[in-house]
Amino acid sequence: MRSRRFAGVLVAVAVVLLPAGCRTSSSEAPAGSARSTASPTPSGYGAQFLAVDECSSFGTASFTEVPCTGERAAARVIARYDGTVADGPPCPATTDFVLHIGAQRTGGGEDGDGTIPQGYACMRNLEPPHPGDPGGGGGPRTIVGDCVYGSGRGQVRETACDGSGKRKPQYRVVRAVTTRDDCPASTALYVQLGGEHPVGCARRV
Repeated sequence: MRSRRFAGVLVAVAVVLLPAGCRTSSSEAPAGSARSTASPTPSGYGAQFLAVDECSSFGTASFTEVPCTGERAAARVIARYDGTVADGPPCPATTDFVLHIGAQRTGGGEDGDGTIPQGYACMRNLEPPHPGDPGGGGGPRTIVGDCVYGSGRGQVRETACDGSGKRKPQYRVVRAVTTRDDCPASTALYVQLGGEHPVGCARRV
C-alpha cells in the first residue's frame, strides 16, 4: 500500500482527494513501494550500476546487483535515472517499486573515476505478484485501473481491486485526462496522477 507525495513519480501512494463537488486533489508519498538504498557491491555485471535490464536481489537493509540468471535475482531494472525521484522523470506505469541509489565512491566506477552518482532505478519483480499492475494495490504510481479507499482528512490510499488487501476498494480510476472537466459525469472522485494526463476520474465500486 502506498502513501504518496509525488503522484505519478514516487514510490507508494496516498493521494489527497475530495469527493465530486469539492473536487480538489493533492498527493503525498507512498510507503512500502520505496525500497532502501541500493548497495554498489557486488557490481561489475554491467557498465553502470543497476542499469536498465540488470537485476537486483532483495535484502532486509540493502539491495545488491546480481546476475539476472542467478538464484538471488528478484527484480529487473526497467528504467534508470540520475538525480532524485522528486526532480526526475516518473517511473513507467507498471513499476513495482523504486530503488534509491545514493552517490558513492567505489573501487571501480561506472564513470571511470570510481563514482556512482545519485539516482533511482524503477524495478519490476521477476515473478508475481506485481503490485504496480493496474488494480495491484501498490507500486509508486496510481494509474488507470487502480482502486483506492478513503483514509480520512480528504485522502485516499491505494488497495487491491480484488479485495485481497487490508482495506476494501471504494473507488476505481477509470480514466486519465488533462482536466477535471474531461471526466465523465459519473465521476465520484478526482485523483492526482501526474504526467501528461494528471487527473484520474474515479467511480465508486
